Amino acid sequence: MRFESIEQMNSKLILCTRCPRIVKFRVEVADRRSRFLGEKFWSKPVPGFGSIDSSLLILGLAPAATGGNRTGRVFTGDKSASFLFSCLYAVGLSNKADSTSRDDGLKLDQLYTTAVLKCVPPGDKPLPDELENCRDYREFEIENMKNLRVVLALGKIAFDTFKGYLKGKGFDVSEMQFKHGVGYRVGKIQFYGSYHPSPRNVNTGRLTREQFINVLQEIKDNFLS
Repeated sequence: MRFESIEQMNSKLILCTRCPRIVKFRVEVADRRSRFLGEKFWSKPVPGFGSIDSSLLILGLAPAATGGNRTGRVFTGDKSASFLFSCLYAVGLSNKADSTSRDDGLKLDQLYTTAVLKCVPPGDKPLPDELENCRDYREFEIENMKNLRVVLALGKIAFDTFKGYLKGKGFDVSEMQFKHGVGYRVGKIQFYGSYHPSPRNVNTGRLTREQFINVLQEIKDNFLS
């Protein structure tokens, strides 16, 4: 599928029904979360957020069931979002320390955020064909980031997905391994991996605030103007 602009892509994206399992789940999950009973969920594919002209791309896995799937904005309204944006704010890449709703006034600096899968999958585990179904959407985003200098992939699935994109473009990715804070130079792009800021990783100490801020600060100091 070809798109003429990011706006046109997003208008088609939010109508997407390519993955029957996910289409069913993204609606049903709203009825299972008693904390949000009575609240109208977005329950559609979730577009990226920020300026497509940015230099930094933060690439996540998928919208959270009661995060982006509820609010309609990626990395918004859940604990992963709170951790991520508290760190982005600390290094000056956002104007607020949390991301709570589409009308919260949040603005990003030199940053575009999106996910490799545009809908919440059951168990946060997408099937290979579901990731493939989102391929033209995410690759359109990447290829329209004309000023892209840095990609930060959150979690191994996001890392491997972008790695696969690079391989498809003819780059040698044989030495790339997913490790927190390790960067690779690929053409004009610096590519980093990080543990995902999920409650599981944060609560167990696998990912600390200091570790994540250090990666963001390195990116800002070395690659962003």
